[in-house]
Amino acid sequence: MRFLQVGAQVVFVVLLALAGSWLGSNLLQALDALGLNLGLGFFKQTAGFVIGQGPPMERSDTFLRAYVVGVANTLSVISLGLALATILGILAGVSLVSPNWLLRSIVRIYVEVVRNTPLLVQLFFLYFAVILQLPSLKDRITLGPVVLSQRGLYLPRAIPGQHQLVWLGLTVGAIIAATVVYSLRLRRRIRTGEETRPGLWATTILVGVPLLGWFALPGDPYTLQAPQLEGLRMVGGTRLTPEFAGILLGLVIYTAAFIADIVRAGLLAVAHGQREAARSLGLHELQVLRFVVLPQALRLIIPPTTNQFLNLAKNSSLAIGIGFPDLYAVSHIIFSQSGQAVQVIALVMATYLSISLLISFVMNALNARLRIPGR
Repeated sequence: MRFLQVGAQVVFVVLLALAGSWLGSNLLQALDALGLNLGLGFFKQTAGFVIGQGPPMERSDTFLRAYVVGVANTLSVISLGLALATILGILAGVSLVSPNWLLRSIVRIYVEVVRNTPLLVQLFFLYFAVILQLPSLKDRITLGPVVLSQRGLYLPRAIPGQHQLVWLGLTVGAIIAATVVYSLRLRRRIRTGEETRPGLWATTILVGVPLLGWFALPGDPYTLQAPQLEGLRMVGGTRLTPEFAGILLGLVIYTAAFIADIVRAGLLAVAHGQREAARSLGLHELQVLRFVVLPQALRLIIPPTTNQFLNLAKNSSLAIGIGFPDLYAVSHIIFSQSGQAVQVIALVMATYLSISLLISFVMNALNARLRIPGR
């Protein structure tokens, strides 16, 4: 019986290798007939096109430069999307278990509508029916230093001032000192049961050291440059293009709806007796959530949230639908102009795989950190 099991596995591996060899041979023959090869030398060729968003690129730059710009644009969407979707998802998830029925109902409607609507449809709606319907720069919407228009979202930009090395040293020193103080006072609270307020002490150091440096050193560390309309264009500040804003907003709203339901389930999975015990100690609702319920719920929330983070990273490829030059859109242009579709698609797959593995590694490390130690 053992021999049959091993023999069947060997036969399967051999058949799989033969099938792969046959497919590879056909691929090489087809590429040879077209005068192509599997090399990556074409990345040194001149691209001949410009990417207007992300890191600067000229027509004389190579395909490799274009690919790097596409990767940078994708990473910017994914990193900002993960942060904002996490914040919105946690707030929505906590609202789903709120005793306020009106808030709970509004958030439930949001979650159900977004979860049951295709993401691409939502992107089209946000881009064409919302963002592109904003007024022109002449009739722009101004919310303090923030400007909204058809040409994008304009935000104030921080301009570095004098003594940048000194400010950097103060900031790094404050972070290190705050981390050390937080760790020491937390250990003391665990050891003695005394309320040492580690968060308050760490925050005081983190804010107080740069604040003292602000008063002691001449000049400001940063000045805010607000966007201003000059003629027919905005000058100064930071611009989020309509395409970038559309894909970012769509990914955040869509992913946060799934995270919200995960957070809701995690909070409800904590035994009700835990809440009652915390209230009997005199903790108010916010303290019960922060110190008792949420730390236990995180062990249940993190694994499924990892899947949603991976979905956000992969769903970013839908940016091609609204014209944002992300990795997939730029790669489509590259293999259309170079004819090297196999290498480009393989490289795109490897890049998305690397991003997904990095997200999985970070989330698995966090999950292992919060796991209850076994015996």
